[in-house]
Amino acid sequence: MGIFKKSNKSTGTAVQIRSRDSHPFTELNDYVPLRNGEIKLYRAIREAVPAVDAAVVKLIRLTGGFTVESSDKRAERQLNDFLQNVNTGRGQYGIDSFLYSYLDSMITCGRGVGEIVLTNKRDIAAVLCSDASNIEIREKGSPLDFEICSYGQGGRIVPLPYQELLLFTPFKPESDNPYGVSLLRSMPFLTEILLKIYNSLGINWDRAGNVRFAVVYKPKGDAIDRAYARERSEQIASEWSAAMQAGKNGSVRDFVAVGDVDIKVIGADNQILDSEVPVRQIMEQLVSATGLPPFMLGFNWSTTERMSSQQADMITSELTAVRRSLTPVIRRICDLWLAVHGFNREYQIVWDDINLQDAEGEAHAELYRAQAEYYRLQAENHGKEV
Repeated sequence: MGIFKKSNKSTGTAVQIRSRDSHPFTELNDYVPLRNGEIKLYRAIREAVPAVDAAVVKLIRLTGGFTVESSDKRAERQLNDFLQNVNTGRGQYGIDSFLYSYLDSMITCGRGVGEIVLTNKRDIAAVLCSDASNIEIREKGSPLDFEICSYGQGGRIVPLPYQELLLFTPFKPESDNPYGVSLLRSMPFLTEILLKIYNSLGINWDRAGNVRFAVVYKPKGDAIDRAYARERSEQIASEWSAAMQAGKNGSVRDFVAVGDVDIKVIGADNQILDSEVPVRQIMEQLVSATGLPPFMLGFNWSTTERMSSQQADMITSELTAVRRSLTPVIRRICDLWLAVHGFNREYQIVWDDINLQDAEGEAHAELYRAQAEYYRLQAENHGKEV
């Protein structure tokens, strides 16, 4: 019929491009664990959360150094001199700089990869640490026989030559991940929540420092105000904008209006959520994953002396486990150097003592041990006299 036509209602236009206030570490969104793809994610976590980065650095530094002891003093002296002065690339020398980068890769990426470089005279020229994200592992029939591969031309994975000169150490291997997992594996979900909280705090404080105003002009009931309401509103808006712009430039400009004008701060009645409790809960989880006591990262969550002592004992056990992972790599380097120089391979690696206690506490402990030994000897002598 066409007489009664249905009127087309206006619909809202869909916006295709939207600006979203989000933190810059976009790798933490929609985390899906892949193989080497998550390494970029773990590095972003260290960059985004200073406490996590500080924990990794402290773990590396607390691992400490070592020396080599051998019955052949000549071999011991030359081997220690080699370890102190070996070229580790990028302007660095000494095995400590190599172990720093190697252990950093183990903790962050889940595996450490290195290479021993020989000279034409079959001597060790350098010990280099490689990027773990460029390495793949290929098993050849059994876990006892595997190859370290890299990406060749066309993106193909090809085995690297001279496998006997390559160094590889997995960090905390598991049955499902025999080639190591990162220390930061359990952190992406909590880190994303933490960054959302901090990003929201930043937005709220930005709005507090850059206040938005709502200027409302209320015309009176007479005919003149109603007739010129539009013109007066535009004039008020123009003068208010000029006053705000002058304030940004450092000038002071008054705003004068005639009539009933109401000025309010937008969002002044809103309350900012308390973030102390959720942030602390998340940080407790992140710090516990590192194995370090909270007081070593500046957190005073446990203040009792007994608990701090127990945490120090726990970190000592953690560092001992890290040293056990590094010892085979050090032995491979030392074995090769001794072989090319014709020395016997009978030696042992002696790590520096882990010292987490203050000098006063150690002195008291030594005094108590000496007193106990003194009383024990006195009791034995008294028993003999009787």
